[in-house]
Amino acid sequence: MVDMQRIESILAGHPGAGRDHLIPILQEVQEAEGYLSREAIARVGQSLGLPASKIFGVATFYNMFRFQPRGQFHVMVCRGTACHVKGSKRVLDMVTRTLKIEPGQTSRDTRFSLEVVACMGACGLAPVVNINGEFHAKVTPMKLQRILEGCRAEELAHV
Repeated sequence: MVDMQRIESILAGHPGAGRDHLIPILQEVQEAEGYLSREAIARVGQSLGLPASKIFGVATFYNMFRFQPRGQFHVMVCRGTACHVKGSKRVLDMVTRTLKIEPGQTSRDTRFSLEVVACMGACGLAPVVNINGEFHAKVTPMKLQRILEGCRAEELAHV
């Protein structure tokens, strides 16, 4: 659910802002909301006097912006050179099949979101997967399958 009051508060912090404030405003909105919703993009557009399509075009140019909320378990698969050589493509293929989502998406039940990153800086541990800030080293498709099952079990234990 989008908190329009929070978005209004962010916009109020940029009185008289023009197009040159677009990226900082979008960054603040995403930090506050977790992603850029259609409603937020439309409201930012109204405030800056820009069409929503222009704002969406700018935001999609940068891979730092998300258009769906993150899942309870945010899975980041490294595709840097060392991870690629060590098999991260197989790991990525398995996770997309298992979770039935593509990179940049969140599962319908909002349990999982998937992101591909260029490098996590842990090349000696390749291939690397990060879930909610926890690094998993030398990941194979089977190892990641067990980790994802553990995430599901952890969630069920808290219900």
